[in-house]
Amino acid sequence: MSVLQNKIFKLKGKVQNYAWGGYQYIPNLLHFENKDNKPCAEYWMGAHPSAPSMIQVGSQEVSLFDAIQQNPKDILTESVYSKFGELPYLYKILDVNEMLSIQVHPSKAEAVKGFEREDAAGIPINAPHRNYKDKNHKPEVMIALGEFWLLHGFMSLEAIENCLQEVKEFNVLLPIFKKEGLKELYRFLMEMSQEEVDTILARLVKREMRRKQNGELNKSMPGWWAAKLFKEDEEVKNVDRGVFSIYLFNIVGLKKGEGVFQAAGVPHAYLEGQNVELMANSDNVLRGGLTPKHIDVPELMKHTSFESVTPQIMKGESIGVLEKNYACPVPDFDISKIELSAGKTYTALAASPEIFIVIDGGAVVNGTTANITIKKGDCFMVLPNEEYKISASGNCELYKAFVGL
Repeated sequence: MSVLQNKIFKLKGKVQNYAWGGYQYIPNLLHFENKDNKPCAEYWMGAHPSAPSMIQVGSQEVSLFDAIQQNPKDILTESVYSKFGELPYLYKILDVNEMLSIQVHPSKAEAVKGFEREDAAGIPINAPHRNYKDKNHKPEVMIALGEFWLLHGFMSLEAIENCLQEVKEFNVLLPIFKKEGLKELYRFLMEMSQEEVDTILARLVKREMRRKQNGELNKSMPGWWAAKLFKEDEEVKNVDRGVFSIYLFNIVGLKKGEGVFQAAGVPHAYLEGQNVELMANSDNVLRGGLTPKHIDVPELMKHTSFESVTPQIMKGESIGVLEKNYACPVPDFDISKIELSAGKTYTALAASPEIFIVIDGGAVVNGTTANITIKKGDCFMVLPNEEYKISASGNCELYKAFVGL
């Protein structure tokens, strides 16, 4: 395939129109008009078979998934191909307008078992009640592109006990927590009937809506997010049980350039903002609320870590003057931010397949096999063992995804 004559080429990702997405950020980034006013939630860059990126090969567009199938060792390297058998990461831009589902990702070993079990049961890959879409784990890292809010792991046991005491609707849950612990409390909440959920949460949500209207809440408080679920004149019923998690999890506010790594088993949910996200090449999600999608409580309980988490906010480590690396504790992926100003040049040798996205500004990329001009919203890929330079005439911000081996 002629793709291999050049080792640097433009890449076109796939926009995903999930209901929780915003309407302007991704269209503005990618320079297209959102004429149908569809929510644009995610922009995928990678070779996931369900939505592979296209690469520009001469005058042709070729699926990156197909290109890797035909030239695995040239595109991935021998070591990446022997370890993973595919491009091991999936790279995304997210615009979170409405809260995402509370979710947990399985470990690699559990993903293999779950996938094979559901296959043997004859559950189609695209069935809405299927938990395992592939055999991969899904650790992920996200870096905020502006102010960003998320839920990340359970609070300390002391903070949870205080919450159950302070929120009067939760007082009834205190004896379960004290006698049986966090895991059994969470199981109890997840298995509760919708009628019981409404009995506890409807009054609480109404009160939080009043407090939000009166300016008594801010985004670091769980009530803000509980109130966001309903419009002012809407009847508060069929309350999502995910509201319990908002009060039990850490609420994390990130500034631009700050990141968080989410390991297998850590429950989390994105609440609001835009980010760049990098994960193992998987679509395996076990959900625990804030969603109309399938929730499998036994499977969720099996894979959730009930350890308290102190969120570790990543600020990136400087590598030279132009690059900040957000080191990830997995071999599948790693990510760096590159910031150029007028007259500055970033020089590197690709050790693995690298995918870049330009968040702002423009630049010229010069390699031994190709030269391309890039602007805000452009993506490009550099194949292994290619030496290249990125030069800017003004400010330019890029993120680079690569394999962590």
